[in-house]
Amino acid sequence: MIRELKTFVAVAREGTFAAAGEKIGLTQAAVSAQMQRLETELGFALFDRTGRSARLNSMGHQTLVQAQELIRLYGHLGSRDAGRPEAVFLNIGAIASVQRSLLPDVLASFHKQCRGCRTRVIPGVSMELVNLVDAGEIDMAAVVRPPFALQSDLRWTTLAREPFRLLVPRHLEGDDWAELLSDQPFVRYDRASFGGRQVDRFLRASHLSVQEVCEVDELEAIVRLVANGVGVALVPQTATHRRWPAAVRAIDLGHHTFHRDIGLVHRASRSLSEPARLLAQLVCDAYPS
Repeated sequence: MIRELKTFVAVAREGTFAAAGEKIGLTQAAVSAQMQRLETELGFALFDRTGRSARLNSMGHQTLVQAQELIRLYGHLGSRDAGRPEAVFLNIGAIASVQRSLLPDVLASFHKQCRGCRTRVIPGVSMELVNLVDAGEIDMAAVVRPPFALQSDLRWTTLAREPFRLLVPRHLEGDDWAELLSDQPFVRYDRASFGGRQVDRFLRASHLSVQEVCEVDELEAIVRLVANGVGVALVPQTATHRRWPAAVRAIDLGHHTFHRDIGLVHRASRSLSEPARLLAQLVCDAYPS
């Protein structure tokens, strides 16, 4: 049974029987046979099978946690450390603006309460981080809300709504945002990002043609480009930009204002360990309601 449980963990990690087989040196047929035996022995299905993928169902997620603990205990049979629990290791993904603002304080609070735990912050863009949570490779991620519905076993909690502003060099006169966007060089928020797509949709809906000179994903870089007079830009006012640098000024879009939602993505609470639930709660508590 331990062999089947190890294979089960590999399938959960890799996402397909074929990929799991390559990882642990078995054929796809052998992996499939082991999973059938395991499900028969347990008396319930562990996966929702769609095409080649093998996505864990609710019972699968619950069983995965138990299987990992059984494998750990099995590996310590006869050892003096058998009863000593391993350190809990949590992976949290975060976009750059979250890492620079509230995340360090959240982690400091978490480690004071869970001294035996280890954490790792995984940087990345929102799309990549959502995929990592969905694949079970990280426990949670603080990201920009995707423009599509999440998988049914993922949960979204909104942390903040960040309004977009038109950022212009301090010396540039005028407050007509539409005129400034049409007349001035434009530094574009990367269209591959969720926030950048929002900017693109706003420009198209407003029927504005811009003179694009640069496209950047990193918000700090966009702000510095505007400060250096390269052009104007539509950017969200993040927690780190309650006060903008002296070399720029922000113009309110009035009733045309659109927002970037920042939130936490993770699996259903019942699938999270106690430390993971605590970390998720601390992240949510850090943002003003």
